[in-house]
Amino acid sequence: MKKSLVYFQSGGPTAIINTSFYGVIKEAKRQTEHIDGIFGSLNGIEGLLNDNLIDIRKEDEAQIELLKQTPAAALGTTRYKLSGDINHEDYQKILKTVQKHNIGYMLVNGGNDSMDTCYKLSTFFRKANVDCKVIGIPKTVDNDLAFTDHCLGYPSAARYVVQSIQDIALDNRVYKKSKFVIVEVMGRHAGWLTAAASVIQDPELKPDYIYLPEEKFDLEEFLVKAKEVYESKKRALFVVSEGIETQMPAKDKAVDSFGHMQLGGFASQLAGIVEERLGYSTRPIEFSLLQRAGTLAITETDQKEAIKVSTMAVKKIVSGKTGVMVIIERKPGDKYKVSYKLKNLRGIANVEHKMSPELIHDVNNGGKLFREYLIPLIEKPIKLDLDGGISKYTVLKKVKVK
Repeated sequence: MKKSLVYFQSGGPTAIINTSFYGVIKEAKRQTEHIDGIFGSLNGIEGLLNDNLIDIRKEDEAQIELLKQTPAAALGTTRYKLSGDINHEDYQKILKTVQKHNIGYMLVNGGNDSMDTCYKLSTFFRKANVDCKVIGIPKTVDNDLAFTDHCLGYPSAARYVVQSIQDIALDNRVYKKSKFVIVEVMGRHAGWLTAAASVIQDPELKPDYIYLPEEKFDLEEFLVKAKEVYESKKRALFVVSEGIETQMPAKDKAVDSFGHMQLGGFASQLAGIVEERLGYSTRPIEFSLLQRAGTLAITETDQKEAIKVSTMAVKKIVSGKTGVMVIIERKPGDKYKVSYKLKNLRGIANVEHKMSPELIHDVNNGGKLFREYLIPLIEKPIKLDLDGGISKYTVLKKVKVK
């Protein structure tokens, strides 16, 4: 008997998450033998909790095509934390929605916390003896999901970081005496995105120092290096991961439902200390949302792999697979090649993939290894469909499923 498929987006958006959505739609429409309805859950798991689904088959094909260059989350997202107790009332609400709409396939597109949700859902359906399969599609600019070579969305965000930092470096060298620039990049516990700055080859444009959250941050050592660089060059460019803020004296900051402290503003905090202690004129720059929503930075590799991962997710879920995430495995050799496999969510949910000591050392020592890792992911941008020089975005009708 045919079943309906529901897809939802969760956690922080990326420039490529809607490309994953596109891949799901295209393959789901081909699976006529297995799939009946194709639904989108609005605002992640909350759409299932509140029976707030839309009918994807009612969307215009031209708008579906534009998903490939539309950043943010077209269905809306959430950071709602699903209880670990499968007897919690939330699970009965979800079950009611699943049964009402004959849902047998559920695809969860997100990062660490989203894979936690994915794992809990698959466990619930299995223990409740409900025929609803669940598969995860990886997404996070932090690039910190375990077992996959890289996460969808990371390459495009990394390209934004590399290009922007190089442009900033060029701008900061036009005067004989310039600013002390501190650039803040996303990355709570893993420095993959911050480390992207190490691939810049021109020694005049490379950051003077890159600070990763995997390493202990010493403020006094930072100030010593700051003074050495600025007194020598009459300018400086330091790149820091936002996650280092957690090593500074605690401040009253909001936390989300998963207990994560709201980060941001660390560059400004450091700049204030540099001005007070060293007397240099500073320019703090926080990339903030731009690094995860930069349409102009979308890479061809990121886009193509997002479609391939989603296609595989649909094929595997209709074949009966559940409780797994699709991972990208890089093949050894000089030429960039990957394969796509399934990995049990038990070993992925709430596990952070941090940079190895070898890569951490490489970042401030030339960046040769990191360049070999990153360049194949960022070297080709996509060609955008423009209107008056501005990128077109998807506008969904969002027809509710009754």
